[in-house]
Amino acid sequence: MAMAMAMAMRRAAALGARHILAASSTSSSGVLLRRHMSVDAGAAMEKVRAAGLLRTQGLIGGKWVDAYDGKTIEVQNPATGETLANVSCMGSKETSDAIASAHSTFYSWSKLTANERSKALRKWHDLIISHKEELALLMTLEQGKPMKEALGEVTYGASFIEYFAEEAKRIYGDIIPPTLSDRRLLVLKQPVGVVGAVTPWNFPLAMITRKVGPALACGCTVVVKPSEFTPLTALAAADLALQAGIPAGAINVVMGNAPEIGDALLQSTQVRKITFTGSTAVGKKLMAGSANTVKKSLKVGNGLEESTSQGPLINEAAVQKVEKFINDATSKGANIMLGGKRHSLGMSFYEPTVVGNVSNDMLLFREEVFGPVAPLVPFKTEEDAIRMANDTNAGLAAYIFTKSIPRSWRVSEALEYGLVGVNEGIISTEVAPFGGVKQSGLGREGSKYGMDEYLELKYICMGNLN
Repeated sequence: MAMAMAMAMRRAAALGARHILAASSTSSSGVLLRRHMSVDAGAAMEKVRAAGLLRTQGLIGGKWVDAYDGKTIEVQNPATGETLANVSCMGSKETSDAIASAHSTFYSWSKLTANERSKALRKWHDLIISHKEELALLMTLEQGKPMKEALGEVTYGASFIEYFAEEAKRIYGDIIPPTLSDRRLLVLKQPVGVVGAVTPWNFPLAMITRKVGPALACGCTVVVKPSEFTPLTALAAADLALQAGIPAGAINVVMGNAPEIGDALLQSTQVRKITFTGSTAVGKKLMAGSANTVKKSLKVGNGLEESTSQGPLINEAAVQKVEKFINDATSKGANIMLGGKRHSLGMSFYEPTVVGNVSNDMLLFREEVFGPVAPLVPFKTEEDAIRMANDTNAGLAAYIFTKSIPRSWRVSEALEYGLVGVNEGIISTEVAPFGGVKQSGLGREGSKYGMDEYLELKYICMGNLN
């Protein structure tokens, strides 16, 4: 049964780093609770502003700029619905200028020694860590995840910068034994050029550092397009990069009109690589033997409150998607074992939900729900579980829980996924490759293997050397 739970739960999309857990009692007064949230949010915003990390403009060529047409978009606190800031709503023109800036800076940045790039990245890491609390506050305000998980993401995100600061000094080429005595054969690794990095809202810092860290370490320059729902964390991180001495134009940030920005990145001949993540990077360990074992010392609420274990969904559209999936499942025979409705806190909060008797014709089985929903899929044999797990076009991460060592090897090798966790739900780390198979993406991020994504091999044959 433990393995069945794990195999089914790998389909449950975690919101950022949220647990699938039971809701506890809520405030007796929604009005008082919302007012309390507002006060906390205001104080948190003041702390971020005092640290100089509240940026609302895009970053192009080292300058903070408004959208050329003056348009802005609201960034809201999903826990309260309050507007945190109005940020520049950029499009194709701003993106083209950001690409041009990255392209012109590439020639100087890539010519620096690996040691010089390493020192700048190391300083960026140190600045992120020294502003850990402010970054976590900003992340919780705009994304909603509990403060303790936001703090964890800052440390996790910074670890990629630290790791690739060291790896920058270990980009080795190769010398191949020649076939003729008067020749020398060499292989060089050179940066690919300008990188377009498109990141999602669920990990607003770590998704950026995991892409930008190795790109900069290799000598590439970057245009970052963060989610329009969570741009503030990205802008704050970029500000710290500038403070660390990473030159103007090496990192550019544009946000707003996603289709226009995406098209500009894709159509530009100066952008040599696109790195995109559109789904949850890692899942937290999801534990439930049955509805009766879900603990109630664990609370749904505002992420700024210390006792909160699960925050809100990112917006109303996300709640409606969860409701669509739940309605689809129950109409086809699934049963709600726990939760299954909007939380009494209102806004975009949704109850932690466990759905039983899920089958492969349901949306919960086929698609990512991106909500606090754990679908349970029954199976009879190990072969059945493997077949059902592999019956999908996706292949990012799978998890198995078992006491049998032989079974752990059989199943982990048979699962068609880029990452497999055995008796562990938190498996992502900066020293291991991260990436999926099938339609879950190409290439890998993190570890020494992630460096190769931003490098090109050059073969040199030198003749007549005798």
